[in-house]
Amino acid sequence: MATAVLALGSNIAPAKENLDRAVEALREIGTVEQVAPYILSAPEGFANQADFVNTVAILHTSLAPMELLKTLKALETKLGRTPTFPNGPRVIDLDILFYDDKVLFEDDDQYPLFIPHPRLQEREFVLKPLSYLLPDYVHPKLNQPVYRLYRELMKKKGAPSCRIL
Repeated sequence: MATAVLALGSNIAPAKENLDRAVEALREIGTVEQVAPYILSAPEGFANQADFVNTVAILHTSLAPMELLKTLKALETKLGRTPTFPNGPRVIDLDILFYDDKVLFEDDDQYPLFIPHPRLQEREFVLKPLSYLLPDYVHPKLNQPVYRLYRELMKKKGAPSCRIL
């Protein structure tokens, strides 16, 4: 079994319930070990939309990385996600942050897969809940623990903008 760390987000009501449903759906593809506290965050990229509810989950799965990504995209559709535009509103967003200690890039006809997620160190809405679950986990590419990545981001940003629900 591999250990995947996933980011979950929603900003279409009822966002918290959408995350709850997503966590339950993840149980169909593996064992959910932990789920971080839910946080509220302002949208990034396209500001004229509702705030997001975000969390991070640890999933033990037998799925290979690309198979996991495709399964997550199918779960998003099953849970009601429809295509909009980049950074637009969504019922659910499921992303792979880490997969064991792998560093990889795969691309097929449908999806590019980057592990670790290439922008997680820039996202408070990912690092804050991640720091609750895995503060000492060392990013396999940046060679820094999660708590340090979060602290460095907060130095750049100033005050935290995300809050626990």
